[in-house]
Amino acid sequence: MEKITSRTNPRLAHIRRLASSAAYRRDCGEFLCDSPKMLHEALLWGAEILQVVYTAGTELPQLGKNVSLIEVPEDIMAFISPMKTPQGVLFTCRLLQTELPEVLDGAHYMVLDGVQDPGNVGTIWRTADAFGCDGLVLLAGCADPYSPKTVRASMGAVFRCKVWNCTAQQLTITLRKSNLPLYGAALREDTQDARDVDYTRAVLAIGSEGRGLTEEVLSMCDKTIRIPMSPRCESLNAAIAATVLLWEAYR
Repeated sequence: MEKITSRTNPRLAHIRRLASSAAYRRDCGEFLCDSPKMLHEALLWGAEILQVVYTAGTELPQLGKNVSLIEVPEDIMAFISPMKTPQGVLFTCRLLQTELPEVLDGAHYMVLDGVQDPGNVGTIWRTADAFGCDGLVLLAGCADPYSPKTVRASMGAVFRCKVWNCTAQQLTITLRKSNLPLYGAALREDTQDARDVDYTRAVLAIGSEGRGLTEEVLSMCDKTIRIPMSPRCESLNAAIAATVLLWEAYR
């Protein structure tokens, strides 16, 4: 265990860069998590924990021998934490590879197309995990899955449900090899009511909060589906729309 009281310490600078830079996270192969609950989830699901930063008096679970422990005062925790109200624990984990495999052998997947809000991405990730989704695919323009806000919103799904980054072209090739249909949430001539769709094996696509699915992704869809709602409303929040479709597939 090491005690650090200086804001200029390189190990603390490393933590702050992990919180702010997706490129740095990829280069280091690490991502940052916060809170005792997330630490418990990481241990429960076998994440590779690299270091734990905590304030005095914080109870820590049993950690592996290779985990680096750093104790800091509360003002230093407030300085390095991405949270407005730190909960006494920050920790880093090994960042997993996020390249899309050549073949997807599961039954249900969710694709996000340009969903920029990390809270929405994390919430969808959490919901996908809750409803038995086999993985989450992020296309161009999506929030980084390993940003602190996304990780926090995932509520532990980051340790349980796979996530991949790829281009639309890569997704097309993988879906073809996997014999999986792509259903997009949008309106088109072949649009079906979400309650009438066969979800036995399906990949569901949700677009950005502002413009929906891109034309490129729409052209890839085997069909589009709509969520019935009041005619007074045009659309739903991306996370809510994903939740409805994931529930339909799950049930």
